[in-house]
Amino acid sequence: MSTIANNIAKVAARIREAAQAAGREPSTVGLLAVSKTQPAGAVREAFAAGLGDFGENYLQEALEKQALLADLPLNWHFIGPIQSNKTKAIAEHFDWVHSVDRLKIAQRLSDQRPAHLPPLNVCLQVNVSDEQSKSGCSESEARELVAAISALPRLRLRGLMCIPAPSDDAAVQRAAFARLRHLRDELDLCMDTLSMGMSQDLEAAIAEGATWVRIGTALFGARDYGRPQ
Repeated sequence: MSTIANNIAKVAARIREAAQAAGREPSTVGLLAVSKTQPAGAVREAFAAGLGDFGENYLQEALEKQALLADLPLNWHFIGPIQSNKTKAIAEHFDWVHSVDRLKIAQRLSDQRPAHLPPLNVCLQVNVSDEQSKSGCSESEARELVAAISALPRLRLRGLMCIPAPSDDAAVQRAAFARLRHLRDELDLCMDTLSMGMSQDLEAAIAEGATWVRIGTALFGARDYGRPQ
């Protein structure tokens, strides 16, 4: 078994155990492999080991990778900050966008989503830790944004996403994820997705209802940020 395949098996076991501990079916938690800075060969290896959903932060790197992997039936998720000049390519080349944080971006994605493709699945990113350095709308802005994004014709608002401030304290981790879950429940618009949890805190995220956990390091090892983006 390759290193990546072995890592996938270990992460799958963590997901399964965390879901069972929370009284959930493991199948309700999706594993999104964060493949940013990883070569196309690593994605191909992960696909061979059973993964089909891959998350990218850097548009140019993602487009190059997609071209090299066009023979595989992959689902591509954009999970990084979005600039206005990147929306057209994102709308054309991705199945999901987890990092919508303002109406202007959502409107551009809807306007630029090709008619021959299904509506683009999107999540509204919420800044649950109130960090000035982090992307995401505030919780107070979320209600208005959810209503506006839900009305856009070429998008399908699936739910909410967050990247809390890092913490080694499981209680602190859970509290941040619980804020997103409570917000989703409060908005009550039939959203089915909570995109939250990474390699270091996936157990806490699953305990609070995560439906996608975004895992990079635990699958692929430490990232090489010297690679071109």
